[in-house]
Amino acid sequence: MSELKYHKIQKADGVARITFARPKHNVLNIDMMNEFNAELETLSADQDLKCLVIAGEGPSWCAGVEVADHKPALVDEMIATFNRIFELIDRIEVPTLAAVHGACLGGGLEVAIACDIIVAAQRALFGQPEIKLGFFPPYAAIRLPQLVGPAKAIEICTTGKRYTAAEAQAMGLISQAVDDQQLDEAVSGLVKEIQAGSPLIIRLNKRAVKHHLGMGFPQALRGVSDLFLKTLMQTEDTLEGIRSFEEKRQPVWKNR
Repeated sequence: MSELKYHKIQKADGVARITFARPKHNVLNIDMMNEFNAELETLSADQDLKCLVIAGEGPSWCAGVEVADHKPALVDEMIATFNRIFELIDRIEVPTLAAVHGACLGGGLEVAIACDIIVAAQRALFGQPEIKLGFFPPYAAIRLPQLVGPAKAIEICTTGKRYTAAEAQAMGLISQAVDDQQLDEAVSGLVKEIQAGSPLIIRLNKRAVKHHLGMGFPQALRGVSDLFLKTLMQTEDTLEGIRSFEEKRQPVWKNR
């Protein structure tokens, strides 16, 4: 496997960690996004995966997308490559977690909110400053209303305002805000809880949530009940979970 130029990747015990590593602020350019997408493509096919953590090296998590790549000669390629990130993150069937410190702005915030869970250091800053350069954030225009509602989404996109971690948590943009020194510990604790589960049952739990978003209640209830009865209850790991509870021991997952 060729050496990565813009990222560091670690994988152990069912957990993958991708770290942005493009000094100084992990600004995404087309080459970096292509490299990121290749790693996401590989992970999306990994049936033993339990969790993906996306972190950043240096003073910022990710301060956006390279402004030069927005020029007319490159913008079509840039948008296609950028959109591929969201398609691939959406394809990953296990929890995706953004461990955010420093600046998380523009395209960086879009990548973070594509993840299922955001844990942030208190001094992290969030915002969509594209308006100040005459742009709008395409993915954020879809995703932000789901997280914070249309009114707040319009505020975020049309003011370019920066928000603290506490403000981001209060509006529902992020899951947790922790002391800067405790970010790694908080992420590790959350990952450890996820790791305790069967990879298959983790995937089914995420599917139960995602596949029924936006459905009417009767349809959603039928769908999630069918998933429970016709898929979940047919797995060896669910039966093992029942047995281990009755036998007062730790389950031994088989991922099937």
